[in-house]
Amino acid sequence: MALQGAASSSSSFFSFTDRWAYDVFLSFRGEDTRNNFTAHLYDALDRKGINTYIDYELRRGKEISQALLKAIEESRIAIIILSQNYASSTWCLDELMKILDCNKTRQQIILPVFYNVDPSEVRHQRKSFGEAFAKHQHRFNDDMKVRRWKETLEEVANLSGFHLGNRNESEFINEIVEEVLRIVNRIYLSVAKYPVGIESHIKDINLLLSIGMNDIRMIGILGVGGIGKTTIAKAIYNSIAYQFEASCFLANIRETSNREGGLMHLQETLLYEILGDSKNFKVGSVDRGINVIKHRLCSKKILLILDDVDKLVQLETLAGDHDWFGLGSRIIITTRDQNLLTSHEVDSTYMMNELDHDKALQLFSLHAFKREKPIDDFAELTEDAVRYAGGLPLALTVLGSDLKGRSIHQWKSALDKLKRIPNKDIQMILRTSYDGLDDNEKDIFLDIACFFKTKDVDYVIKVLDSCRFFPDDGIQRLMDKCLMSVDESGKLWMHDLLQDMGREIVRQESPKEPGKRSRLWFHEDVRSVLEENTNFQNLKFMSFYDCKFLTKIPDISRIPNLEELYLRNCESLIEVHDSVGSHDHLTSLSFFGCSSLKSFPRSLRMRSLESLVLEDCSSLQSFPDIECQMECLRFIKFDQAPIKELPSSIGYLTGLQDVYIKGCKNLIHLPTNILELQHLRNLCVENFSELVKLPKKEKEKEKRCSTPCVMSTEECEISSNEELLSRLPPPLPALEYLNLCDCVLSKSDFFTAFNFSSTLETLELSRSDIVILPASIKRFVGLRCLMLLDCKQLEQILELPPNIEEVFASGCISLETFPEVSKKFEFNTSTLPSLHWIDLSACNKMLVNIRNHVTNPSLVEGQLEEALLGGIIFPGNRIPDWFSHRKEVSNSESCEIQINGPLYLDQIKGIALCAVIGPIIGITQPDTPPADISAKIIGNGVERFLRERTIPSMDHVWLEYSMLESFNQKENSLRVEFYCESKMVFFKSCGLHLINKLEENVQVHPSVLPNSVDVEIEDSVASMAGIQVTKRLRDGDDYSLESNWYPQQKSVKSTHDAADL
Repeated sequence: MALQGAASSSSSFFSFTDRWAYDVFLSFRGEDTRNNFTAHLYDALDRKGINTYIDYELRRGKEISQALLKAIEESRIAIIILSQNYASSTWCLDELMKILDCNKTRQQIILPVFYNVDPSEVRHQRKSFGEAFAKHQHRFNDDMKVRRWKETLEEVANLSGFHLGNRNESEFINEIVEEVLRIVNRIYLSVAKYPVGIESHIKDINLLLSIGMNDIRMIGILGVGGIGKTTIAKAIYNSIAYQFEASCFLANIRETSNREGGLMHLQETLLYEILGDSKNFKVGSVDRGINVIKHRLCSKKILLILDDVDKLVQLETLAGDHDWFGLGSRIIITTRDQNLLTSHEVDSTYMMNELDHDKALQLFSLHAFKREKPIDDFAELTEDAVRYAGGLPLALTVLGSDLKGRSIHQWKSALDKLKRIPNKDIQMILRTSYDGLDDNEKDIFLDIACFFKTKDVDYVIKVLDSCRFFPDDGIQRLMDKCLMSVDESGKLWMHDLLQDMGREIVRQESPKEPGKRSRLWFHEDVRSVLEENTNFQNLKFMSFYDCKFLTKIPDISRIPNLEELYLRNCESLIEVHDSVGSHDHLTSLSFFGCSSLKSFPRSLRMRSLESLVLEDCSSLQSFPDIECQMECLRFIKFDQAPIKELPSSIGYLTGLQDVYIKGCKNLIHLPTNILELQHLRNLCVENFSELVKLPKKEKEKEKRCSTPCVMSTEECEISSNEELLSRLPPPLPALEYLNLCDCVLSKSDFFTAFNFSSTLETLELSRSDIVILPASIKRFVGLRCLMLLDCKQLEQILELPPNIEEVFASGCISLETFPEVSKKFEFNTSTLPSLHWIDLSACNKMLVNIRNHVTNPSLVEGQLEEALLGGIIFPGNRIPDWFSHRKEVSNSESCEIQINGPLYLDQIKGIALCAVIGPIIGITQPDTPPADISAKIIGNGVERFLRERTIPSMDHVWLEYSMLESFNQKENSLRVEFYCESKMVFFKSCGLHLINKLEENVQVHPSVLPNSVDVEIEDSVASMAGIQVTKRLRDGDDYSLESNWYPQQKSVKSTHDAADL
């Protein structure tokens, strides 16, 4: 293993690049073999030119000499001749302990030779070996030392070696010599001058390799350029290659494969390295090479290193699958691209991390000072250099070598230069990954390097998406390439040297003139560009973050190709020059959080603009006029801005797709022609007192307009004649999402104006003042999700759209009438087959109406397949009485029920599940966010997860119906688990009821299960006590849900009526 050399006495690793003093060290018991077998073996090795150390001196004394210890350390191979009296010599045993230590710390190769002894005798210390240790035990008082001898001998005996047995001794010696020749003739790879810190990496990767297993494994080593992947791969190759029939290290695959015939050359090199005959392996073509490799290597146990892979085709042509190679083979792939390893389905991936501070300091100091710690006068500057390198071995090596022998003044100058101009040798290695990106990925990388490092990833995605950069895919590709990551808090992270590389790429666009670069981030460059009276043709991107002293955006007409201008939290910014509003090439304009901004361009003539953000501009009171067709503008957001009025010229924004206007309390109405935007998909207008209001002078004109308006009834009269409305074209024909939360709807003709929509999928009316959800809502035929959260005045939900899937009415404390609830849970009258979730949490007035309609589906005639999909949540603390299996728990974070079988699911329509959930006192408060609860059904190892449900922190009943189509027709058992991962609520009880197809509509029925079926109920918390389980059926027409409100029904007890655990 290639590790710390002579320069570092603290390291336990030895570099294969250092000179071995000996090829072989012979360890033997002199009186057994010195003048026969050992002498013959030494002679055979010597005749082959193998440099062998043999101790000719008679051994006297208790301890091994330092010369002998040094000889052991400097030998590549140790041959241990285990003869009958080997263990009787304490000298031999101490020698053996030293050899084993060198095997572990210096990767010395051990070859045990069992001479006239059986390996099992040595391994288990029987016969002469057992007798020898018995004498040692009697002779020495140091039991620990004797135990270590025994353990060492056992460990060596377990290694693969040579057993003489009844074989010819001459042939036996030749076999040993051939193996030694194979090892010493193998060329070791140069690893690193000071390979600091790779010991732990090698140990971890060796665990993944599991060399002793007789399988075929592919292992990936992943990391950014310069992290040490190749160094690690070389060290592993040097340390384990001897354990394979043949080995090959294919270096620089990325570079070689890009040459003409490169892949074919790599195939030929692989075949030659493994099989050894270069004349017979001119493959002729890549396809033929694939077949030759598969055919010739499929029975060989080989070690193959594929270094610096950057394309999947390289793997497909060199190591296409596991079965290309023989049992025991190991293939190691080093790459910067996670996606390659995933696509090739490697068995394990090892992610390389940067060196920690101590190891980084050690490596840098070795290169800069030839010592493990810096010279005192350079200590502070050394810390600066190590901090700049960021734990990257390549950077530490390059910088340390570059600064070696320089004066303190030169160090300071060099480190100052690095802040502006990165080291070219480091950049060359790092840039390889950048050069492999496509143009879109390069733009994303440069934007992040220049502006968005440490920013919230969701925000960056929004910004880049507005620039049409496809950031969801692009950012993932950069992560796969190890060019960036996202930390636990959702922030983008990039190594400082990669950031420097990106900024250097931009700087090289025009080293002398910042104005000709595509991006500016250094404040001095920005200031000079804006103050100089010159044109800046190449500048495309400008960003200002947290610039506390920036008060004005000046004339930018001298930057004609500027495409993106971003300002964020520039709290002192007051004025934006009018030239911004008439810039021809700007595509993205953002002033997020510029709280002092008052003066914005009075008009916009920006034909290229695609995104405009004025969010949290809390001093901006006017929105500019639109003076031309701006069909490219897709996105507008000005949440929390005190803008008083939007101009009617907003109709010029014909390509607008997304509009977000939240919390603009001074903006009391929208212009009518916003309804004429043909491409608008998402409209969010939260907290409006009136939706659309027309000036009175346009009143008569609007009455004749073909598009109906949404307005206060005080300002405009709209006919409610449905025949007339049906002839009018629908407003916003592309609208998919509409958010009217916190809006005053009681005075609005919203539902009359929007009399029909086939595109609207989500409608949010939460916290509005609506009293009755009108029947006209059923004309929204495309609606899937209706949000009515905390509509405190809502009393009635009379109709629902035909394709509705989810209704959220949590917190509607006045809601009393909701006919669809009874229809849905009577199973045979609902006309809404897609409806699968109704949230009535905190709707206390609905309890009286729910109680008679949560019916046992087993007692309902007809087809239930469509009805048996969905659930409901409502206030309460009791499971319906018709549930056949129930369990009460004492405030547990989970609840579990198991039914043992056999169960014949072809006779089961479905399954009903129920849980009662309550808040955790002391943790949950009235303003505590809702908790997410889940359930899963498990049968014979098959798991089916039900949809995660969100509930408030108060007592509620969750009822869910589900089919069992994913399970086998015959199950030995079914288990249902309810749980809450956030641990914000606890379960009070849970229930399960199988719905049998053969069950008749009778008053009394003992169970849906055969009498032989038992119920096994286990508490999810072992320490939980006081659990009561009931299994019963009720006979009545009504089913009790809440004991405080519902009358108790009569019951007939079965044999399973009650079981106390």
